[in-house]
Amino acid sequence: MVVVSTSSVAAESNQQLTHPVCFVGSGPGAADLLTLRAAERLRQADVLIWTDSLVCPQITELVPDHCETIRTSTLTLEEVIPLLIDRQRKGAHVVRLHDGDTALYSAINEQICALSDAEIPVEVVPGVSAYQATAAALSSELTIPGVVQTIVLGRAGGRTGVPASEELDHLAALGASLCLYLSARHVEEVQTTLLRHYPDDTPVAIAHRVSWPDEWITVVPLREMARVSQDRQLIRTTLYLVSPALRGGEQRSRLYSPDHDHLFRPRR
Repeated sequence: MVVVSTSSVAAESNQQLTHPVCFVGSGPGAADLLTLRAAERLRQADVLIWTDSLVCPQITELVPDHCETIRTSTLTLEEVIPLLIDRQRKGAHVVRLHDGDTALYSAINEQICALSDAEIPVEVVPGVSAYQATAAALSSELTIPGVVQTIVLGRAGGRTGVPASEELDHLAALGASLCLYLSARHVEEVQTTLLRHYPDDTPVAIAHRVSWPDEWITVVPLREMARVSQDRQLIRTTLYLVSPALRGGEQRSRLYSPDHDHLFRPRR
């Protein structure tokens, strides 16, 4: 005879109803650029709390019909956190949907800290970043042998500022492939700073709403960066990709060179 205590059954039942709050990166915009895991989490969602000012609405069509959807563009952190806690404690699959990649300018850290204080588990699902989608749209590699081997992700200081050691002057001094987010409102200042470190004909990709239905991408010389941005009245959802790699060229890596041996292709 097996005896199972009612308290054990109740604990197991509660355990089964406890789902982590899932932070999902939606990628740059297009629904087919979601990761498979992100799409799965959306299809499982009972509650979707999403950044409606930045996420392409087509992505939210993946949630089931019963899913409660809550927009956060008009909410503060103090209003979002209670929603996450309340719905999770009711046993719902809660998806917190952010634009782009969760690791980059997503503001998930402050939310995860608050959930941790409430002893609520979280799961994080990364997303494709706009710099990756932009390079792909241009059929470009950003690390060309003999040209550039470093990618820097950064932003202009703006209203919220950056640490002194990360000011644009320092980032640009590397001469690397420089991907600038959240900088369109400051494009004149940005261009002036970049011209101190890059030749004025350095290619700059200007990508607005990359992978959205109304995507607009162009490549211009650095000296034209501000004028073109202002002509298009770009102030948000715009990425600048500054890189000598965008010139293209036929430089090849050592990896596939016949005189380069390695573990899987030893010297004969």
